[in-house]
Amino acid sequence: MYYFRPSHERGQARFGWLDSKHTFSFGHYYDPKHMGFSALRVINDDTVKAGAGFDTHGHRDMEIISYILEGAIEHRDSEGNHFVVPAGEVQIMSAGTGITHSEFNHSKTKKLKFLQIWIQPNQRGIQPVYEQRTINQTSMLTPLVTPSGRDNSLKIHQDTSLYRLQIEPGEILQLDTLQRPGYLHIIDGDIIIKNNRQLSAGDGLGIFKEIIRLKAATDGATALWFDLPVV
Repeated sequence: MYYFRPSHERGQARFGWLDSKHTFSFGHYYDPKHMGFSALRVINDDTVKAGAGFDTHGHRDMEIISYILEGAIEHRDSEGNHFVVPAGEVQIMSAGTGITHSEFNHSKTKKLKFLQIWIQPNQRGIQPVYEQRTINQTSMLTPLVTPSGRDNSLKIHQDTSLYRLQIEPGEILQLDTLQRPGYLHIIDGDIIIKNNRQLSAGDGLGIFKEIIRLKAATDGATALWFDLPVV
């Protein structure tokens, strides 16, 4: 099974200070054909103007991941956390019983780009938890978020693992989704998959009961790979 989500078909929201592309239905953008994939509910590709950001708002019973691509986020929440999360770092917030937070572009002169990711938890009503970390690339697949927090990854309350994928021309990466679905979101560069289909930045591909081979078409092709539960 393939679920292909081209970058140019994503929903979009523009508010002057924010340009957001929505892989799945979110906010004012609704499409019943794109409500998520397995436990993955949101991938928003957000660009925030200098000094602007999301005012204080609330969440509950959701695992919320921020992957910073450019610039830095300034995060404040009702648990007393106040941190700056720079490009290259990963942040996770388990909203649990309820948490309010704000997220602003830390810079007054430069834009902020980040991916906002929501994953539905397998535990409800937990105490809210916040973590952030720099995780260096150690192989073609580097774990960023896992259920156990293994290998220096951040811990998530779901049977889901999120990896940063990086391949160079000449390398081949095989991904097995025979037992569990997976979702690929391209960050940068071009990646070639089955039947010479080329995926580029912003494209997404959900896969289940398949084995696929990935090849890089450009130097330093990077993506996020979600290993997801059967739901």
